[in-house]
Amino acid sequence: MNPGKAIRRFGLGLVCVSALFATKPFRVYISMEGYDNIPIPPGADERTEWVFGRLMYPQHPYARFARYRFGRLDWREGGTSWTQDYPRADRHFALALRRLTRVHVRSAEQPVNPDDTDDIFDWPWLCAGEMGDWKLTDSQAKTLREYLLRGGFLALDDFWGNEEWGRFMESMERVFPDRPIVEIENSDSIFHAVYDLNDRYQVPGMWGVRGQQRYRTQNDGAVPHWRGIYDDKGRLMVAMSFNSDVGDSWEWADEPEYPEKYSALGIRLGVNYVVYSMTH
Repeated sequence: MNPGKAIRRFGLGLVCVSALFATKPFRVYISMEGYDNIPIPPGADERTEWVFGRLMYPQHPYARFARYRFGRLDWREGGTSWTQDYPRADRHFALALRRLTRVHVRSAEQPVNPDDTDDIFDWPWLCAGEMGDWKLTDSQAKTLREYLLRGGFLALDDFWGNEEWGRFMESMERVFPDRPIVEIENSDSIFHAVYDLNDRYQVPGMWGVRGQQRYRTQNDGAVPHWRGIYDDKGRLMVAMSFNSDVGDSWEWADEPEYPEKYSALGIRLGVNYVVYSMTH
C-alpha cells in the first residue's frame, strides 16, 4: 500500500472511532430563521464516520448584528446567533457531501456546546457562523484550544468588516493568544484536497443577492479573505471565510433565486474542508 494512503486511512480511522462512539444524542434546537418545523431527515441519529458539528456559543452583548428570536433567549436553548442558517444549511451540505464523496455522512447535524467537555471531543469537525456575534468565556476558549490542538477542525464563516472582526478577535485571542491568523496561501492543500480552488470569489448571502449591496459593510467588507490558524506541524486547525457568507450558499443551494455559481464554490469549499480535516 502507498505509505501516504496508509497514513490518510489511519487518520480517517481515528475520526471514525470518535464519531462512532459519540455520547450525546441528536437534538433539534430553536432556529433563528424559523426552520423549526422542517422534517428531520431519515438517519438523523445514524452512527457514521462524519457528522456536521454546529458550534454553539454565547452572544456578544454589544454585537451590532446580534440576533435573538422570541426575545433574549438562553443561547443554550437555541434561537440566538449560533443558529443562523441552522439547520437548513447543515443538512443541505451533508446531502451534498454524500453525493460528491464516498464519506459516510450523517443526514443531520449535531449542535455542540463547548461547556460540555465530555462531548465536544467526540465531534472532530465543527462549523460556526455570525462570528462577529460570539463571546466565549475563558473556560470555553480553553476547551476550544484543547479541542483544536488535539486534532479538531473549525470552519468559521459570515463575519464582515473591521467592527465584526474586532468582536470576533476578542474571543479568538482567548483561544490562541500566541498563534497568528494568516492568509491561507493558494498552494495550501486545503484548497486542493478534492477540488482545485485557486479562483475563490466573494460568496454573498441571500440578503446580498436580493439587495443592491453584496457585502454587509459599505467600506471594509468588499474584499473576501480566506484566513487560518495552523498548529506546530503545519496543520490548518481553523479556516475562516471573512467577508463571505458560505453558510448561505449551502442554505439556499436548492433555491433558484440564489445563483448557482456561489453555491458551487461554497459546497466545494466545504467538501475540501471536510476531506482535509479527515486526512491531516
